[in-house]
Amino acid sequence: MNQKRPGFGTRIGFELAAAGSAVGLGNLWGFPYKTSANGGAAYLFVYLACILLVGAVAMLAEFTIGRRSQANTVSAYKAVSPRLGWLGLLVVVIPAMIMCYYLVLGGYTVKYALGSFVGNAGNYGPFAGNIGDVILHTVVFALPAAAIVIAGVRNGIEKAAKLLLPTMLMILIVISCVSLLLGEGVKEGLAFYLQPDFSKLSGAGILSAMGQAFFSLSLGCGAMITYGSYSGKTVDLAHSTVVVCLLDGLLTFLSGLAIFPALFHYAAVSGESLSALGMGGAGLMFITLPMVFAGLGTVGQIISLLFFTMTAIAALTSIISILEVVTQFIIQRHKVARTRAVSIVVLVCLALSVPVGISLGLDVNGGSSALKLFGRNLLELLDGVTNTLLMPLGALGACLAVGWKLPKSERFSGFVGVMLRIVTPALIVVIFLFGAADMVFPAADGVRAFSGDGFGILLTAAGIVVLTILAYFLWLKNRDTGSNRDEAAANRARDEAFRAGLRRGWQRPE
Repeated sequence: MNQKRPGFGTRIGFELAAAGSAVGLGNLWGFPYKTSANGGAAYLFVYLACILLVGAVAMLAEFTIGRRSQANTVSAYKAVSPRLGWLGLLVVVIPAMIMCYYLVLGGYTVKYALGSFVGNAGNYGPFAGNIGDVILHTVVFALPAAAIVIAGVRNGIEKAAKLLLPTMLMILIVISCVSLLLGEGVKEGLAFYLQPDFSKLSGAGILSAMGQAFFSLSLGCGAMITYGSYSGKTVDLAHSTVVVCLLDGLLTFLSGLAIFPALFHYAAVSGESLSALGMGGAGLMFITLPMVFAGLGTVGQIISLLFFTMTAIAALTSIISILEVVTQFIIQRHKVARTRAVSIVVLVCLALSVPVGISLGLDVNGGSSALKLFGRNLLELLDGVTNTLLMPLGALGACLAVGWKLPKSERFSGFVGVMLRIVTPALIVVIFLFGAADMVFPAADGVRAFSGDGFGILLTAAGIVVLTILAYFLWLKNRDTGSNRDEAAANRARDEAFRAGLRRGWQRPE
């Protein structure tokens, strides 16, 4: 690797950083409750298959776009075709939107980790309603993410990944072992999780597994393009893609192994029914699991600390990657220092996270609907716009760009080529269409009906795409949007100025 350019110092550093981006709350929160709602092991089987059919191929496409250009996402797509540059801008807008609510969720994980020994059961509503407390923990979560990204790719992101990913894996293994030794109910929990019953898996469940595999890999939000741009020319991207997908699948599998035996054990000893525990709802992490941990006494407090610490780490590694997407673009497009770029992005997103936190708190506690839009709190709205609608478009664009727009000499051939050009794009379109249809025509008591609120969210996403296209063609298409080479030049200039200041006796160089 050219040491003069910013980038990962080692292949394993690149792979661990990419895996850290992939492993987030979607794995530790979304996967368990979706698995419980869709037949357990059957859902797990389809999910793992979809990682290979959808996730790995789309990830390889995004890595390829990034490594080929050695630049931010806008310049990366412009290098494929100037007409596709708007896709690069879209995948800068998406992570900026995600940060506005992911910071809030990260703050929740910090709060629950710190509250493990005083008890988290029943605290969801009171904490969500205390906006000052929410803001405090959101800031506490944001500060280490900002510090890591300010330190740079090699000295910040790579070093953090080498520490945090193994830590997360070890914690999950410990929790899984403890969960498997709890006793009564564990056998039933393992059977639910590991013995497939495909009769319980509906078409909707299969689509859910496809979507979960797609979203859990951080595809369509620019993270893999950005990390790919920092990979060395000698890195085997196909090998790295397999490693990242295996790590993501392993950590996701272990999350279920840690959670389901504990849930079934708690149900067995408490007399609570599984349906009463809310296993199929998003409240699994912040309502059900704290109640389960509380029922295990001192052991439960220790498990709670480990679990929510691990969850905070997963959220941190994900927020680092999406923060880097926006930061890289600002540095290279506007030729500003990394510290300034990170500070601007974090401060703006923190300010926007405040109404998101307030909206969620009001909704959780049945308060005013003043901070709702299209019938949803702002967190749900942003999540629906980005995860359900915009991210599939971003990943679809990557597959089509690599499959059809690269010079023929650079295109993939054989099985991977067919997947990139035809199969994976078709599956992503299915994910998008069914996600949009479920939003516009939600099911209630088994009957689907048109939802004006859902249609409003769809129009919002469409409006964001239109505005992104206009912004690109009006202001960016014919302008230099920078590259890693520009970032390296800025770094050298900064280092030379710093050394000049030292020679002048710590004076600021003119």
